[in-house]
Amino acid sequence: MSDRRGGSNSTGGVRADLKQRVKTARGRTVSQKRWLERQLNDPYVARAKREGYRSRAAYKLIEIDERFKLLKPGQRVVDLGAAPGGWSQVAARTVGPEGRVVGIDLLEIEPMAGVEFITLDFLDPEAPGRLTEMLGGPADLVMSDMAANATGHKKTDHLRIIGLAETAAEFAREVLGPGGAYLAKVLQGGTEGALLTDLKRDFATVRHIKPPASRADSSELYVLATGYRGPAGRAAAEPDAD
Repeated sequence: MSDRRGGSNSTGGVRADLKQRVKTARGRTVSQKRWLERQLNDPYVARAKREGYRSRAAYKLIEIDERFKLLKPGQRVVDLGAAPGGWSQVAARTVGPEGRVVGIDLLEIEPMAGVEFITLDFLDPEAPGRLTEMLGGPADLVMSDMAANATGHKKTDHLRIIGLAETAAEFAREVLGPGGAYLAKVLQGGTEGALLTDLKRDFATVRHIKPPASRADSSELYVLATGYRGPAGRAAAEPDAD
């Protein structure tokens, strides 16, 4: 869930000066200059710094939760690809001391109150068992803001992020308790139909969401699946093969 951070200043003169530096700095590519300028003028970046969140991505989860009430006190939550910790931070503030939040990432993450971080590939066969043990039982929510490194080729990038979402969904099935929820980043592109069909067999409700904090010029979406049926529920939901 890595999310680069930057800052902005409400003073017009300072902002103009920052823009000028972005334009004239040597050694930067055009895409790097565009990213820097976007960060400098992004109100969510400034708000995250002001309110103490580790990334602007925190507001995506906040906005989704405000609408769908995913997070509740006492829940057990898994954050896949948690670095730098923005989503874990939001979850910990809501589930409170009676809940558990575990974040997993290949990168080491700076410690945070109310969250246990583990440096591990969630594809490791031992990962589901270790996280369930850390949680003290089945998860109520598995969430993922993971995205593969962009190649610049839209179709390839779309397939890679859908592949991540599908793999994360398989992980969720191993650690979620009945009634649990799964939230993951995807991209618009038309090939996520198989993922949605598969999720609908396991969850009571599946929907797409684009929170306001998700940049308007981005094809980023989130898939939210709620009401996990569990293995027994899935078997009951499937038509008789005979």
